Amino acid sequence: MSLIFDQSQPGRFNGAQMQARAAIATIPAHLRRTTAPALPEVSELQGVRHYTRLSQKNFSIDTHFYPLGSCTMKYNPRASNRLAMMPGYLSRHPLAHANLSQGYLACVHDLQEMLKAVTGMKGFSLTPMAGAQGEFAGIAMIKAYHAARGDHARTEILCPDAAHGTNPATATMCGYTVREIPTDANGDVDLAALRAAVGPKTAGLMLTNPSTLGVFERRIEDIARTVHAAGGLLYYDGANLNAILGKVRPGDMGFDVIHINLHKTFSTPHGGGGPGAGPVGVNDRLLPFLPIPMAALENGRYHWLTGKDRPQSIGRLSAFMGNAGILLRAYVYARMLGDAGMRRVGEYATLNANYLLATLRKNGFDAAFPQRRATHEFIITLKRQAKDLGVTTLDFAKRLLDYGFHAPTVYFPLLVAECMLIEPSETETKEALDAFAATLSKILVEAQTTPELVKGAPHHLPVRRLDEVRAAKELDLRWRPHG
Repeated sequence: MSLIFDQSQPGRFNGAQMQARAAIATIPAHLRRTTAPALPEVSELQGVRHYTRLSQKNFSIDTHFYPLGSCTMKYNPRASNRLAMMPGYLSRHPLAHANLSQGYLACVHDLQEMLKAVTGMKGFSLTPMAGAQGEFAGIAMIKAYHAARGDHARTEILCPDAAHGTNPATATMCGYTVREIPTDANGDVDLAALRAAVGPKTAGLMLTNPSTLGVFERRIEDIARTVHAAGGLLYYDGANLNAILGKVRPGDMGFDVIHINLHKTFSTPHGGGGPGAGPVGVNDRLLPFLPIPMAALENGRYHWLTGKDRPQSIGRLSAFMGNAGILLRAYVYARMLGDAGMRRVGEYATLNANYLLATLRKNGFDAAFPQRRATHEFIITLKRQAKDLGVTTLDFAKRLLDYGFHAPTVYFPLLVAECMLIEPSETETKEALDAFAATLSKILVEAQTTPELVKGAPHHLPVRRLDEVRAAKELDLRWRPHG
């Protein structure tokens, strides 16, 4: 039974809720509802079993391989959760005075310093509550920088055609016009097109390196020189930082501002819309504009820097000082890794991706960029299978669900036909990668021999394939009693 209402019987109740029922007497009569809410009437055991069964139907990183490209769905160490939930942290009020928060402030200050070290930036603010908000902060600081110089003619932000969709959205929210820059056949930004596009209107370029095409931008220094020579700044989308962590720093590539998804690179809970954290780091020229507050250390004491200390700041981005629980988890994870551990993250993220790519190519799949090494993720294209067999990337993805694997990202980036973007992450074992590759290869054989089986998938899940267009246009999530 998928709905708990199917088990409901009049008069049956959950004894654990009796205390809540007794509390109704304390509510003034004129504030009480006159009709009973349409709630299921089930026993406590029925309720426990129902929701436990539902939880067992979920895909999660604790139970399944989750190779979502550009999303870094990797394992979160339990130690990070346990230490972040110590009573002293968990019970701390967000507005507690700095004198009563020295331990917490020490942690976030150290996290700021560690992020500076691994990115090559000169300052960090931990305030942004998500990657998208970190993006917004980055472009808002670029805008504040140009405004402070009286350079109001810069109205354009450049974005590669392989950019994450949030990049042009962020630029538009900050009042900029977005200008798209193409990529060439090898997956690199078209340098000639970039040189033709930059000019007095250029405020900056938004870029992630490696890109969403799963390749490293080989001419990044030329790109940086081109944008800087035109008076623009470079923003680094940190979604793909896993690939280079401990190996190369965005600041050394020439980037002026970066946001980091702590809920990706630094292994904090990810998915379901939150929680998240998207700290922003900047070089010297953007330091005055960092969002507040930031943790500072002076004369052996920690305190918050506010608008009085940073009059050119773009201001606050959240009610308090950022997502404290996520910041603490990232801090613990970074401390556990250390310098050598961070290098291993980059090494194993790229090793796993290149191993999986090589295995899939050997088994008959086509790489989107066969002349390029994978970074932490890679793209295979199923356009040959779609043309010859009539079996699409979506069909492969749905069939994977039958075998207990979450499907990779499909049809993104849009530049690659019948695209499957795969990111194994650094926390998966060789055995897990082999099992995934073997399953995809088995589906390839099915597509060749019994294509209707693949085109009709999934077959073994509680919900079969949905009409996704209709679901989006006619979404109905309400339950209504019969009769």
